[in-house]
Amino acid sequence: MTNHPSLFLSAATRETTVSVTALDEYGQARDGYISAEHPLTIYLDKREILTLMTMGSQPELLVLGWLRNQNLISDIRHIKAIQVDWETESVAVTTHQGIAGLDEKLSRKTVTTGCGQGTVFGNLLEKFDQLRLPTVTLRQSLLYATLQTLSAHNEIYRRAGAVHGCALCAGTQILSFVEDVGRHNAVDTIAGHMWLNAIDGPDKLFYTTGRLTSEMVIKVAQMGIPILLSRSGVTQMGLEMARKVGVLLIARAKGQHFQVYHGAERLLLDAIPAPRPPKDVP
Repeated sequence: MTNHPSLFLSAATRETTVSVTALDEYGQARDGYISAEHPLTIYLDKREILTLMTMGSQPELLVLGWLRNQNLISDIRHIKAIQVDWETESVAVTTHQGIAGLDEKLSRKTVTTGCGQGTVFGNLLEKFDQLRLPTVTLRQSLLYATLQTLSAHNEIYRRAGAVHGCALCAGTQILSFVEDVGRHNAVDTIAGHMWLNAIDGPDKLFYTTGRLTSEMVIKVAQMGIPILLSRSGVTQMGLEMARKVGVLLIARAKGQHFQVYHGAERLLLDAIPAPRPPKDVP
């Protein structure tokens, strides 16, 4: 994690898994791991805003990205410090001069379908309607290569399950991979990483293991990323949001299988698999 020259970040990472013993179907005790989950209450200039549930792997980046994606703070230079204290299960965000219009932004809230606790504040949806993403193309062969690279990164899921993974990709290079108890936490953490390191989105691809809801599309579009890829499915509102701003939306992507729900004309089919053998007719 790189510190911004004008922003202090604590480094309060926690263990992401917990060892437990469970009873299997044979009545045998089995040692294993489950994903950690901790409440983290955000205080913005000493005002309580919201409590997130997180594994706590990169809490400072999670909060930074959450502030950006909620449009509560538009310039990272306005933030003085983000300090996490796990003893009080809280994070103190301090700004240099406060936030104009904070009361109005907090008074308008939409609870979304995100895992754990998904919330959209203020006039974010109105601003989303004004977004237009760059038109980019994606080669099928690059899509397959990216999926193959990503398959090796679901470390916590393989160990403990019950988590979602998200990745920021440039070609087949994975710039950031985050796992958390909710997909919106993972995407916010990557947004924080991008904001802190001044990473632009137009030439990037975003991957998630979770379904493509309206919340996911909104957040990724705000990060300026035109390609959204998921191992899971897509919701009706997620598709509608993708159509509004021009997200290339690909779901149910695993191995050589995928389904393009929006922007199919931008996918260059240069690696079409061999035809499936016909099923035997009785």
